[in-house]
Amino acid sequence: MNKYAERLYNGIIKENPTFVLMLGMCPTLAVTTGAMNGLGMGLSTTVVLILSNLFISAFRKVIPNGVRMPAYIVIVASLVTMVEFIMKAYTPDLANQLGVYIPLIVVNCIILGRAESYASKNTLLPSIFDGIGMGLGFTIGLTCIGIVRELLGAGQIFGHQVLSLQWFTPITIFVMAPGAFLVLAVLVAVMNIIRDKMERKGKPLAKPSGCLTGDCASCVQSGVCSGKGSVTDEATKAVQKAKKPGTKKSAAEKSEEEKMEAENSATEKKED
Repeated sequence: MNKYAERLYNGIIKENPTFVLMLGMCPTLAVTTGAMNGLGMGLSTTVVLILSNLFISAFRKVIPNGVRMPAYIVIVASLVTMVEFIMKAYTPDLANQLGVYIPLIVVNCIILGRAESYASKNTLLPSIFDGIGMGLGFTIGLTCIGIVRELLGAGQIFGHQVLSLQWFTPITIFVMAPGAFLVLAVLVAVMNIIRDKMERKGKPLAKPSGCLTGDCASCVQSGVCSGKGSVTDEATKAVQKAKKPGTKKSAAEKSEEEKMEAENSATEKKED
């Protein structure tokens, strides 16, 4: 598998943003009342992903490291504005259905995450294919959720009546907010079964990270996230845990403990 095909496989299957990494949950739960809404949101996000990866990769050596996040947001916001105007001009009904969630693509953690973790470190073509893969994975995820919710909630798929209302009674909860959580939970459970099978075959999928697991240190959004936990607090907890009686420490653990204590005291001095 060449590196371009690997980028597509990575985004669609191995690191699917919806079912594996659990990113972009706000639009995933909010706009997937129908398959068309999910498809429209997914494709608009895909366009922004591809173009933002392209521009950020092209300017990665020009953008100063200290202002890279503001620069990324300006690039993404400009692209989102263009996409929003185009959707309002050519697909006004879909734009009205998606509403405020189109401008909110600017702060979608998938886009900023790929910009920070991949596009800013790689050349143009791999970055473009990374955007295509992640965008398609996100689109597939939203469309699948939308299909299930629309089918169970109205007996339709893409607006076409599939289940006759003469014998099928729509389960309206599936087109409401609780239905989004139920469908997402079932599809994530299916993905977990696939994950277990892939791990047995020696091809493990990526594990969730960041807000889902509380692992702020490895999260690509840690630089801009305002709700993350303090690294100093985590270091303090680790030191206190290591000091509990009855635990034997190796030389490496003692060295790590001393290092964390030094960092903790230096941070406290700065705060004072």
